[in-house]
Amino acid sequence: MTTRVKSLLGKLWFRVLLGLTLGVFFGFAVGSMTADNPLGITGKTLLTDYIKPVGTVFINLIKMVVVPLIFFSLVSGIISMTNAEAFKRIGTKAVGAFLMTGAFAVCIGLAFGTVFHPGEGVDLSMLKAHVSASANAAPAAQEFSMVQLIVNMVPTNVIKAMSEDQILQVVVFAIFVGITLNKLGEKTQALNDLFKQSALLVFKLIEIIIRFSPYGVFALTSWVVGTQGMDILIALLKLVGTVVGALFTQYILFGIMIVFFGRMSPFPFYRKMVEPQLLAFSTSSSKATLSTAMRVVNERIGVSKSSTSFVLPLGASINMDGTAIYLGICALFFSQAYNIPIDGHHMLVLVLTATLGSIGAAGIPGGSLIMMGMVLTSVGLPLDGIALIAGVDRILDMLRTTVNITGDSVITMLVDKSEGTFDKPLYEDMNR
Repeated sequence: MTTRVKSLLGKLWFRVLLGLTLGVFFGFAVGSMTADNPLGITGKTLLTDYIKPVGTVFINLIKMVVVPLIFFSLVSGIISMTNAEAFKRIGTKAVGAFLMTGAFAVCIGLAFGTVFHPGEGVDLSMLKAHVSASANAAPAAQEFSMVQLIVNMVPTNVIKAMSEDQILQVVVFAIFVGITLNKLGEKTQALNDLFKQSALLVFKLIEIIIRFSPYGVFALTSWVVGTQGMDILIALLKLVGTVVGALFTQYILFGIMIVFFGRMSPFPFYRKMVEPQLLAFSTSSSKATLSTAMRVVNERIGVSKSSTSFVLPLGASINMDGTAIYLGICALFFSQAYNIPIDGHHMLVLVLTATLGSIGAAGIPGGSLIMMGMVLTSVGLPLDGIALIAGVDRILDMLRTTVNITGDSVITMLVDKSEGTFDKPLYEDMNR
């Protein structure tokens, strides 16, 4: 084994990429296997009953520390900002940037849907034959309003919110605790130290868990590839192509944002973000990728610890650019498939509801399908067809999550640079 290969195998991002690649080949090879083999089981059974559980354990380990990570990192980040004005300024910049990029992402989705017409010529009754048994039932549409979203952000029972993974409620409570501790000042110094030490403990736990990621990535990827098959992907190829094109455009626009707002080359960012992007792609979870992204953004890209601890978890909880794009395109897909025209007024409604829907989907597993019901209802579109895209949703979710975590990291970096705490020499050091 050459020194070069040993060096690459020592890098986590390479091991994750290797697990991802091997998972694709293994899934294709095993997925079509019949029961006529020494094991006496089909390939899909092997993948579902024996391979997937490895990935499930990995995801469960990460889920185990997601709530403590978000809570302690947010509180720690806020109490590190002893200047109240700085906290308000950074918070306002971050939330404003997240909402603007989310709304702009919806516009990109609507533009691609308008130009490429992914729903034209689609026979929804024909597609029903391609829907797997697991995707037969469309998720119920939820009554949704901006007022209700705000009301639901405030927990009535914070322990219940944590146990049920109500991430937005945990974020609100953490911000409330952090602000209060800052107001108390030196009176609660011991408690401040405890929160900071707890954050360090959670980061160490995640560092241990993340070593398992190549195996989890292999298991999850092989299961997706081997069980989803290509039928539904082919049937909905135009929709998939439109979504992929819009997501790629958003990905490139992040680089333009770095050039325009940060006055820097985007290439160091793209190169150093490979590891969290691969993890986001394979796990389809911004929360699962958060800890890795925080480490890379702080240690390799040069964002200050306070901004990393505050802005990035906030972004992972309210900023879903990839989901916003997806909701916008799918709304036009169904509009075109059902031949129900969408006018300018409806377009504005879609921008608002898809932006809010992407926020609401942040704390819900498979939340994009749930929130799609809200988006479609807002412009009077039928909900029957949602199940038809569930078969490709898992594949597209991998790409959406990659865009989501990239957008969170870009905004965090630009906010930190605007505060003058960004380490530009570290960012430009390609060896780090």
